[in-house]
Amino acid sequence: QVQLVESGGGLVQAGGSLRLSCAASGRAFSNYAMGWFRQTPGKEREFVASITWSGDRYYAGSVKGRFTISRYNAKNTVYLQMNSLKPEDTAVYYCTAGQGSASRESEYWGQGTQVTVSS
Repeated sequence: QVQLVESGGGLVQAGGSLRLSCAASGRAFSNYAMGWFRQTPGKEREFVASITWSGDRYYAGSVKGRFTISRYNAKNTVYLQMNSLKPEDTAVYYCTAGQGSASRESEYWGQGTQVTVSS
């Protein structure tokens, strides 16, 4: 019954912006970290950003200064505001939730949402 559902992906031109949302349901997510990974064909999932329950934020160097992660704990929802998008940001973006931290070993994952940035 636990489910993470991403939304907000789509096609955008380079330099544009997109806002991803991830709604988690099925249980309480108190003290869970949530975050975003992305993946392109033939590559391992890459860390993008994460946020702890208390609001500590972490970013991959490739997106720092362009992406902002936030969360609304009462609704178990995490957001990723993506600005100044580049073609290399094109990927399937996955939402994740894990106890203590959001990592490749996180307990829960969404189905992914496609982000395509055209040049």
